[in-house]
Amino acid sequence: QLQLVESGGGLVQPGGSLRLSCEVSGITLDYYAIGWFRQVPGKEREGVSCISSSGGATNYADSVKGRFTLPRDNTKKNTVYLQMSSLKPEDTAVYYCAAEYPWYGHDCPVIYEYDYWGQGTQVTVSS
Repeated sequence: QLQLVESGGGLVQPGGSLRLSCEVSGITLDYYAIGWFRQVPGKEREGVSCISSSGGATNYADSVKGRFTLPRDNTKKNTVYLQMSSLKPEDTAVYYCAAEYPWYGHDCPVIYEYDYWGQGTQVTVSS
């Protein structure tokens, strides 16, 4: 059974950085798609970033381009990271990672195609 566990959230000042981790268990990360989403109360969950292993595609929402990245650690192949820099108060949200497995698409799935979700981690950007 595929499981996702996010970590790394917290309180950070505007302009600061955080790195979220999404540890994937139950599978070996081949032919997958991993997406990062965020949600604030009263609003729909929105896509932040994603990666498709098959096509190598990585996508970023316009609101985070140039500030968020998806670094990889080859020593931790079952962990996907979201590096967040130059954080703004409007980045405050609960962040979720999601997985679709197996996934052979060149591009990332759309939100309703993700079958597996983590429990979420709170990110608060405030002075």
